[in-house]
Amino acid sequence: MATVLDDIIVGVREDLAERVRLTPAKEVEAAAAARPAALDAWTALGWGAPARDLRIIAEVKRKSPSKGALAEIADPAELAAQYERGGASVISVLTEERRFNGSLADLDAVRAAVGIPVLRKDFTVEEYQVHEARAHGADLVLLIVAALDDARLRGLLELTHGLGMNALVETHTDEEIDRAAAVGARIVGVNVRNLKTLDVDRTVFGRLADRLPADAVAVAESGVRGPEDIAYYAGLGAGAVLVGEALVTHGDPLTRIQDFKRAGAAAIAERLAAH
Repeated sequence: MATVLDDIIVGVREDLAERVRLTPAKEVEAAAAARPAALDAWTALGWGAPARDLRIIAEVKRKSPSKGALAEIADPAELAAQYERGGASVISVLTEERRFNGSLADLDAVRAAVGIPVLRKDFTVEEYQVHEARAHGADLVLLIVAALDDARLRGLLELTHGLGMNALVETHTDEEIDRAAAVGARIVGVNVRNLKTLDVDRTVFGRLADRLPADAVAVAESGVRGPEDIAYYAGLGAGAVLVGEALVTHGDPLTRIQDFKRAGAAAIAERLAAH
């Protein structure tokens, strides 16, 4: 029986085939090679820095399969600029069209508006999409372990690093974390939303946090409603939290990010003091 993730990827592949038809791989690869060097998202997300500051990956997100329409976002560049002013470390931009109403045009607009790393948030299953992400100025791509076999996961990650980019490698289970570690993932996310059912269980991060590789940035994904959820994740060892819905549905996303960062820093300080 097909899952939500399976259905999304079918659509992603259909849309990808049309883009490949319009812009052949050689053209996309040349455009990627012509871009300036990617920004260092690994460092931006805190690797090598004292573990006192929670990093926020702030998402430009219009719609989701679980909630439907979230926000109009007529000007993604201005929203991203607010995120940056609020203290976000990375901007995530949904580019999947069918379920999230995103686009590569949104990625272009955000890249032109901010000076911090940008994540292309999509369902990456082919090398073309990695080159495409770099061609449009992305510094990171999303690699979902559940959507890839080991050979494809390793190949896509190696290509990403070869282009000077980083990848947020998303996991949901112990086994997926082990697979991410085995291919050398440097930024490992735990998504507490089940991509088969779309249910959210924040305790998943708590169950899996200790298994995350020590040499990777740990990212908590999904399930943030307010500062208390940020504090929960930070208290369990998250170095960064990806937040979308709680920002795009809030009237003042800049201030909201500042609230989140304060809550995260307080939780990290409490955790460090306890040890």
